[in-house]
Amino acid sequence: MHWFLFATISAILLGFYDVCKKQSLKDNAVIVVLFLNTLISSVIFLPFLVLSLSGLWAPGDALYVPEIPLQSHLAIAIKSILVLSSWFFGYIGIKHLPLSIVGPMNATRPVLVLLGAVVLFSESLSPLQWCGVATAIVAFYLLSRSGKKEGIAFSHNRWIYAVAAACILGACCGLYDKHLMASPAAGGLGLDRMAVQTYYNFYQCAIMGAIGMTYWWRHRQSQPFHWAWTIPAISIFLSAADFAYLYALSLDGALIAVVSMVRRASVVVSFAYAALVLREKNIRSKAIDLALVLLSMIFLALGTIASTTE
Repeated sequence: MHWFLFATISAILLGFYDVCKKQSLKDNAVIVVLFLNTLISSVIFLPFLVLSLSGLWAPGDALYVPEIPLQSHLAIAIKSILVLSSWFFGYIGIKHLPLSIVGPMNATRPVLVLLGAVVLFSESLSPLQWCGVATAIVAFYLLSRSGKKEGIAFSHNRWIYAVAAACILGACCGLYDKHLMASPAAGGLGLDRMAVQTYYNFYQCAIMGAIGMTYWWRHRQSQPFHWAWTIPAISIFLSAADFAYLYALSLDGALIAVVSMVRRASVVVSFAYAALVLREKNIRSKAIDLALVLLSMIFLALGTIASTTE
């Protein structure tokens, strides 16, 4: 059960990743913070690429980055655009909304991925998975009622729209990842996980540097930036969480459905921070909403496990 331990570690690290985003974006320029995150992430992954290309690391090593053809680079570049777009909207939302609302909303992304798989790949859901979808819908409705108590109308709030866009784009990333990682026999590209993770960080940094920073420089007077030590912590926590996640999946007996469900439990960490440190409002009602979101994740995980063992 070592894989479960590393899945839990990944979830905890992801929770602190969200906390650092919230702190870093307080009265700060979203574009600069996002650019620095992509830059730091690229610096973290650069040694793995250098060691792999130099021959000091060989295929089979845990963090080996294989060489890939130009077509694969183009496919990863598309993923970079999707992820970057999702992060941009997500950063905007988390800057302006309570963490206790953004966290549970983000945790419903697996539901969107499942529904997308039904539409795009003609997959069928089990009764347990449909229970998970229904529970998530109820949780989202109750969360919207909690938001109303704080003057946040889900149907008219542009920051809610931003988080919703981030969730939809994030779900698209999940579906696209399935295409990238699946074997050619299954209709995918069969790309290596480390290759995807390394190169998409580089492409994100290049895009943000060329487009994002050029835009910010022209509008820097209205979008001031100030340094915060939580900014590099965003990239460090995210990279560490991804490493723990990938390692968990590499261990014998690891169940990807359970690992993914545990990873989504990161919302508990950010929610606890919102309640205990930020002292956000209506925590009791939001806690019920969160419990329903987590319950929906359990239904989805159990349904996925049941369908794979049939």
